Amino acid sequence: MNGKRLVQGFLVFLAIFAAALIYTQFFAYYTRERGVETLRLAGAEVPVSDYDGIDSASSPLKLRGCFRIDPAAVAALPPAADATPLTPPFWFRCFDAGALTEDLASGAATARVVTRDDPKGFDEMIAVYPDGRGYLWRQLNAAFRDE
Repeated sequence: MNGKRLVQGFLVFLAIFAAALIYTQFFAYYTRERGVETLRLAGAEVPVSDYDGIDSASSPLKLRGCFRIDPAAVAALPPAADATPLTPPFWFRCFDAGALTEDLASGAATARVVTRDDPKGFDEMIAVYPDGRGYLWRQLNAAFRDE
């Protein structure tokens, strides 16, 4: 009987630990951002609408944003040859990194560099479709990327 209780207690501990681990990995450090009306692009405030985003103080890589923007507003930004959208948490559904990567490769969307090395080692990217859908994220630059 004691062995049975020990195993039951261990399984309860594992379930609680797994739940805490999942919570901290996918939910705890993200802040949902909605209602952003402008983005700073090349030193200018550019209007956006329908902004839905996530960010975190714990890592620059956690920034993701989905919004509507005038495609002409990003034309002055330098093109991003190495744009690689990062996968967001499963619950942030507006940002489909796989589809966005395919569209960037096919030319259906255009990627631009918003900032380089800010913060150090990270570049902020924006991808825009001709219909005005826009996506924002940060990625590692050459300073930290394994090559």
